[in-house]
Amino acid sequence: MKDYIILMHSDGGNTNDWIIYIAKLNQLGVFQGGSSMGGGACISKTGKVKEITKHLSGYIRIKANNIEHAQELIRGNPTFEAGGTIEIRELTQD
Repeated sequence: MKDYIILMHSDGGNTNDWIIYIAKLNQLGVFQGGSSMGGGACISKTGKVKEITKHLSGYIRIKANNIEHAQELIRGNPTFEAGGTIEIRELTQD
């Protein structure tokens, strides 16, 4: 299995739906952690600082066989089910 990160944009979901969704991922044995995200800062040694990406509201780390399997695992994700935007990225091994 490969590691994936699901990035949620700040456009949907409520607390009870998240509890149900995380429980489902745990039951399937694919949940590897996650968190909501608050404000922050971008920092650069060169002094060229960009604004943080404000539309990202949280992430979930999962294990999946491939990207298609990861896409199946977003079913029930409150952001996705509310019509919101989700990014799925493979976490590569260096």
